[in-house]
Amino acid sequence: VQLVESGGGSVQSGGSLRLSCVVSGYTYSGYYVAWLRQAPGKEREGVAIITNDGTATYAASVKGRFTISQDNAKSTLSLQMDSLKPEDTAKYYCATKTPTYSADWYLARPWSFDYWGQGTQVTVSS
Repeated sequence: VQLVESGGGSVQSGGSLRLSCVVSGYTYSGYYVAWLRQAPGKEREGVAIITNDGTATYAASVKGRFTISQDNAKSTLSLQMDSLKPEDTAKYYCATKTPTYSADWYLARPWSFDYWGQGTQVTVSS
């Protein structure tokens, strides 16, 4: 399984960015895909997760500002980030999990994901 992120960059507060993650190597469709982030000196945290039936769950800190989506072929995961704040500055990763528990359970446990991309940096200036 391989995950490759793109779309990071620098933006001013209030701006928007769209991240993409191409997922390859899965031979079945029953997995969850998520975006997670890690800021310098902080623990990795879940941002948003989408299930195999398209149900999305968001961290409270990004709800209403970020939108996670997945194309029909499940090959590309996206994260539309609007109204960005300086506290959104972090390295963003996409990750996948073959689930046993609920999506929000995994979102709260970033270490539980099976496969990870290399990450893409997002910097928001005030």
